[in-house]
Amino acid sequence: MNTIPIEVAANLAPIDDCWNRIGASGDQSCARLEQHIHCRNCEVVSNAAQRNLQRPVGSEYRAQWAAILRQPQARRGASDRSVLVFRIGREWLALPTLVVGSVAPTAPGHRLPHRANGCLLGIVNVAGTVIPMMSLGELLGIDEQDGPTALRRHVFARLLVLQWEGQSFALPVADLHGIARYAHAALMAPAATINKGLGRFLTGVLAHADMQVGVLDAQLIGHQLTRMLR
Repeated sequence: MNTIPIEVAANLAPIDDCWNRIGASGDQSCARLEQHIHCRNCEVVSNAAQRNLQRPVGSEYRAQWAAILRQPQARRGASDRSVLVFRIGREWLALPTLVVGSVAPTAPGHRLPHRANGCLLGIVNVAGTVIPMMSLGELLGIDEQDGPTALRRHVFARLLVLQWEGQSFALPVADLHGIARYAHAALMAPAATINKGLGRFLTGVLAHADMQVGVLDAQLIGHQLTRMLR
């Protein structure tokens, strides 16, 4: 969420920024997250944003934004990439937001006869459209049953719908963290000890929210999933 403090006029009740305490930017204990997936989809945030836009603008707020807009363009545009962060097994991974068409609740897949492919789990109905469900863990050589013992927060298993060259793929993930923005220069090289099956699909590793997130090569992932459908 926006890290700029919310200013509220004296005659208005303070806005409770619950998204920073119990929401996606907090400890993720809010019961609404199960339904909305991210705070930006929740009516509480929408109502708070509407009230915030209607408040009188104070001099401190104007001065703060003036300082931001005076920054050189290169610095303001440093975070030029965005990814959706999720977990499979013990591995935190990310795909570019440009290739993630949607996020859907988990659903059982229907196996296809005569298709003994460890990566192809079957087909699944997502928002009225039947698409292939693929195991990203199988492709990357990750044990999907090996998860963290304690996370101290809610876990959101979901289906990520990957869009690649006109084809959709439903990818089951064990947990969903949310969107992360970063500068391309911030990516680090994968550790030498990383799973080699996973390592060849990574463009780099991103340090984010106390996690080491493997950023996946969307083009390579898309080509491999397409090949496994043939």
